[in-house]
Amino acid sequence: MTKKERFQFVIDYFEHHAPNAETELIYDNPYQLLVAVILSAQCTDKRVNMTTPAIFARYPNVEALSHATFDELFPLIKSISYPNNKTKHLIGMANMVMEDFHGEIPSTVPELVKLPGVGRKTANVITSVVYQQPNMAVDTHVFRVSARLGLTTNAKTPLQTEQQLLKYIPEEKVHVAHHWLILHGRYICVARNPKCGECGLRPVCKYYRTLVKPG
Repeated sequence: MTKKERFQFVIDYFEHHAPNAETELIYDNPYQLLVAVILSAQCTDKRVNMTTPAIFARYPNVEALSHATFDELFPLIKSISYPNNKTKHLIGMANMVMEDFHGEIPSTVPELVKLPGVGRKTANVITSVVYQQPNMAVDTHVFRVSARLGLTTNAKTPLQTEQQLLKYIPEEKVHVAHHWLILHGRYICVARNPKCGECGLRPVCKYYRTLVKPG
């Protein structure tokens, strides 16, 4: 099977079984999504969704958040991983958006990565989810699933994974393919003891063929 054929099988499978895949973070606008994604680094979406309502109630927009102090914001996110850094990042992000972007959340990756707490993965999430730009955010799930399926070959970094995926996924499908891979990694192709028996991608999965099936 060629890599192109493998990609097509995976795309066809997900289009049939998860055509409307989307982020599990709860948000109403780009500001809320940006806050949620910053908080989600090394933290579950479930925990973030439990935390953000109180933040958005007190700071309903980026201008309000820019006036927050560390001591005011920290108690609202102390249950999140790395709360000290994330509190500083959120306040810094809000201030930069107000000062450098006229209060509007940037819509391009180069602009977004200038914000505190925003790396390439977060910027790709925002531009993909909000604006449906063909940007592939690579988290641990995408990295793992892509390698196991054989969609990537010897990719050592998230950027290498991103570049290899973008080579074969049609532009108009990238924004949803991001969610396909994340959700598959979150619920089926989990890090330990992947649920291969439940997976419809077994026919093209290199991990299954080489490590599971032989035994």
